[in-house]
Amino acid sequence: MDGSSRLISRRQLLAGSSAFLLIAPASVAAKQAAADVEGNTATAKSLVDTIEPILSYDTSYNLQLAIQNYEAFIAANGSWEEPTRETFGLKLGVSRRAAALLKRRLMINGDMPLEKRVNDEFDAGLDAAVRLFQARHGLVINGVVDEATFYALSVPTDYRLNQLRLNAQRIDYWAKALSDRYVVVNIPAATIEAVEGAQVVQRHVAVVGKVDRATPILNSKVHQVKFNPYWTVPKSIIEKDMIRYMNEDPEYLTKFRIRIFDGKGNERQPTDIDWSTDEAVQYTFRQDPGPENSLGRCKIDFYNKYDVYLHDTPQKSLFSENARFYSSGCVRVEQVETLISWLLRDNGGWDLPSVQAAFDSGTQDNVALNVQVPIHTTYITAWANRQGTVSFRDDVYGFDAQGLVSFG
Repeated sequence: MDGSSRLISRRQLLAGSSAFLLIAPASVAAKQAAADVEGNTATAKSLVDTIEPILSYDTSYNLQLAIQNYEAFIAANGSWEEPTRETFGLKLGVSRRAAALLKRRLMINGDMPLEKRVNDEFDAGLDAAVRLFQARHGLVINGVVDEATFYALSVPTDYRLNQLRLNAQRIDYWAKALSDRYVVVNIPAATIEAVEGAQVVQRHVAVVGKVDRATPILNSKVHQVKFNPYWTVPKSIIEKDMIRYMNEDPEYLTKFRIRIFDGKGNERQPTDIDWSTDEAVQYTFRQDPGPENSLGRCKIDFYNKYDVYLHDTPQKSLFSENARFYSSGCVRVEQVETLISWLLRDNGGWDLPSVQAAFDSGTQDNVALNVQVPIHTTYITAWANRQGTVSFRDDVYGFDAQGLVSFG
C-alpha cells in the first residue's frame, strides 16, 4: 500500500500533526534540555519559528532534503511503530516502560540525540523532545502526551513522505507568484506570515474557515484597512446561524448591537420578522462598531470574489486552541495591530502606537494603502527550514487526499 492510499483524514486524527527530519539537527533541543520546562518550550519554538517563509523556493529545497531522508529511512526500516496505549498520558516525572519506547521513537524523528540505552524515566530530555514534537505539529506545547499528541505520533511514515512530496510540488507552483514583500495565510497551520526580503518579519496565529465554510485559496492584494468597522452579516450566516440564534434567544440581536434594515434602508425591529421562516434573509443585518463587533477593531480588505478578509476578533481565546477552524471563511488575526502597522508603513504617520490609538478612538476610518501588498492564502501541510526542522499539519480540507497541487 503506497503513501497516497494511507492518507489520514481530520476525522481520524483529532488535531493537526507534525513530524521531523529523521536526522534533524533539531536534536540540539534535547542537548540543551533542562528541568526548566519553560526553557524546553522556548527551545522548541526557536527551532520551528525561524525566519524562513513557509512559502519560498528555499523551503522547496529544504523539503527535497527531507524527502531524501524519509525515503532512506523507509527503504531501511519500513514505517516506525505506532505508540502503545500506555504512551497516552505520559509526562515529566512518570516512570513507565512506554517512556523508553517513546524515547526510541523520538530519536528516529530527530527530536532526541541517539543513545544505545534508554531508561523508563520521563526525564527532562524526553520533556524537551515531546515539546519539540508538539511545536512541529502546531499543537499546544505542554510536554504531555495528550490526545492530540498521541494521534500525531500514530501517523505512519509513508503518509508523511507523501505529504512532503505533494507540498514540495505546491510550493514550487506557488513560489512563482512571490514578490519581495507579501503576506501568506497558511490555512492548515492557521498561521499568517508577513514576509520581506525572503525573511519572515512577523508571524501571527490565526483562525480560519471551518471545513464546510472553507477559507478560499487565492492570490490577491491588500488594498484597505478599516478601523472600527460595521459588520454587514453575510446572507449565508443569516440563513445558517442568525435565524437559529434568534429562535434560541430572542434578545440575541439586541445584545450584540445588530440592527436590521429593509431594502429601502429603513430600520426594522426583530419583532417585525417571523423567525420560524427564512424571511430574515430578505433583510440587511448590520452590527455597530464596538468591543463586541465580530470584526473586532479592524478589517483588512483584499480583492476577491468570495467576500472574505482578515480581521480582528473579540474571541481571543480561540487563538490558544490546537485546531483553529471556526470561521465562515474569513481569517481572524492575533495581534492584528502589528500586522496593520506593517501594511500601512508607506502611508506615513502609521506605526504601532498610532494604530492602537485608532482602535481606542472608536472612530470609523477607512485607510487605503498607498502601496498595495500581495497576499496569498495557501494550503501547505508540510514544510522544512534550513535547520532541518520539518513540520506537518493535518489535511483539514482533504486536499492532500485528493492530491491537489494547484488550486486554480
